[in-house]
Amino acid sequence: MQKLIPLLLTLFLISACGGSDAESIESPTVDTPSQPDTAITPTSQCELTTSSINWEALMNEDCDDLAQYGLFVDPQTPSSTPVAPGMAYTLSTQLFTNYASKYRFIFIPEGKQAIFHPTDSFQFPIGTILTKTFSMPFDTQVTNWENERLIETRLLIRRESGWTTLPYLWQNGKAKLAQAGADIAHTLNHHGEVERFEYHVPSRAECKLCHQISENGNSTISPIGLKAHLLNHDIEFNGETVNQLQMWQSQSRLTGLPNLNEVSHAPPLSDTGESLTQRVKGYIDINCAHCHRAEGFASISGLRLGFHIDHTSYQYGICKQPPGWDGGAKGLSYDIVPGDGDHSILLYRQELNSAKDRMPPIGRSLVHTEAIELIKQWIDSLSPTLGNCQA
Repeated sequence: MQKLIPLLLTLFLISACGGSDAESIESPTVDTPSQPDTAITPTSQCELTTSSINWEALMNEDCDDLAQYGLFVDPQTPSSTPVAPGMAYTLSTQLFTNYASKYRFIFIPEGKQAIFHPTDSFQFPIGTILTKTFSMPFDTQVTNWENERLIETRLLIRRESGWTTLPYLWQNGKAKLAQAGADIAHTLNHHGEVERFEYHVPSRAECKLCHQISENGNSTISPIGLKAHLLNHDIEFNGETVNQLQMWQSQSRLTGLPNLNEVSHAPPLSDTGESLTQRVKGYIDINCAHCHRAEGFASISGLRLGFHIDHTSYQYGICKQPPGWDGGAKGLSYDIVPGDGDHSILLYRQELNSAKDRMPPIGRSLVHTEAIELIKQWIDSLSPTLGNCQA
């Protein structure tokens, strides 16, 4: 009897607590209120849908599809109609890329401004986006969108961590992130001469080669063309002709702009009414100075090709021997031989097209014949007394 009492007590407790005997114990029915449908949260900020710019994604993620950033009213037309606060901008002289047409836009967040610099790239606030779209013509003598083939759109984004580069390749009406770059076959008619070549879309690593600035052992990325002398020219804005820098100031996009007569100007190569020296120096600045500066990728060359460097000086190349290059088939010795363009390396390497010899080393597959002609004229016009290249 003493053994039976604990057993009965155990059975009673199991029954009272709803034990495992599911057939004899029924669970009470509880009415629970219905829950509203919950929207599925995107796993990526790139998937957010918005009628305005997707700033969250721009600042935090490398989206696979350019359209996910919402930068243009028509995602398939990155050559016009940016979403506010985006605005087009132009440079007075161009970085040559196989005769490509280029469409540039800048997006500075509302309430923020770029800071003017008299000789170098402006300083831009966090959140700034630069877009540059490259479109290849089929015939360089025809200037309209129908004559062009959309190739790539490059983004420079200033995030909390600094500037980052994103190259996008256009295919079937969409621009997809091309981390590794690409080579695109293209045929171009230039003044009756047919050129067949590979257009090279740079990889992210190659973008850094041109845009990197090294200071105090630290390497950062910086814009190239947004300098006062390249932006200081007239443009059409809202049906009027205005100075581009003054327009930026009036739109509260730029601070620190001095009187325009204190701001330098690099005229386009084609402007025969301007000094040949200024035209050539502007072209060399945009095509070469981002590497050929003390903080640039080609700093070891000792060649300094910025617009504000004295063009009669040794550091600009006058009777300067470059380290690390054999002189090519001509066996040339000096970057610039005053009065002798044919024996100047600065000109010669822009005529060469092999990967190890051409300058710039990336960004072109064709020779810019019009620029070559003018650079030669300029070097030929320099007085031989500027330097003693034979010493």
